[in-house]
Amino acid sequence: MTQRNTKDPSPAGPVLDLNADVGESFGQWQLGDDEAIMAQVSSASIACGFHAGDPASMSRTAAAAAAAGVAVGAHPGYRDLAGFGRRFIDVDPAELRSEIIYQVGALQALARAAGTRVRYVKPHGALYNAIAHHTAQAGAVVSAVQALDPALPLLIAPGSEVQRLAREAGLTVLAEAFADRAYNPDGTLVPRTRPGAVLHSVDAVVAQALDIATRGEVTAVDGSRIPLEVQSLCLHGDTPGAVAMAAAVRTALEGAGVAIRSFA
Repeated sequence: MTQRNTKDPSPAGPVLDLNADVGESFGQWQLGDDEAIMAQVSSASIACGFHAGDPASMSRTAAAAAAAGVAVGAHPGYRDLAGFGRRFIDVDPAELRSEIIYQVGALQALARAAGTRVRYVKPHGALYNAIAHHTAQAGAVVSAVQALDPALPLLIAPGSEVQRLAREAGLTVLAEAFADRAYNPDGTLVPRTRPGAVLHSVDAVVAQALDIATRGEVTAVDGSRIPLEVQSLCLHGDTPGAVAMAAAVRTALEGAGVAIRSFA
């Protein structure tokens, strides 16, 4: 596997993290090509066993990230294997806090055994979307990260409720945008239940990535332009053709003078 150096000093132009959601295989069910995508990204958000993933896949993915020099992030979600964590669950905030600690703690141990460590936390799926506005669940996520390690950055959507609470709590907050998802005019993601929510064209994904990275904005589904000030750009490892998309996005960004480097 080709290793990318993401720590070159003093880039002349803009710098952006490129992260992928990975480690989402479970038992005999294999999803995505985690090892191949590591050659293209600077950070890997690894599923922690509740929406996808299991100890074996978490270990393999952490080891692949370590071998590629890619930063490892924890990607905890709702306890929802059947729904892949993409269904809202009205879970008690205290229970949610414990479940986030449990998931991230498990990955911390497995990452350590693989010769690396968890460098950030990024909630998954429906939980990620809920904490954009659900104050109680957003507070539970913030409290969990504080309990785990107040130095762990939290990677979330810009302008969200969890961003506000995390900043008030003194956590390091990093904002991300999505190269392969469609946006509503209010800056939220188009729900996956609607047509066109996921971008499958490599050209469309590359164009959106360049818009975000070089112009700091994205075109919503109604044609309006939305400002996005972010430190990370995400691609989903479970999207068909994800590796080719990641390679195309990286090539385009570097060609536009954007340095790819992990924030962690």
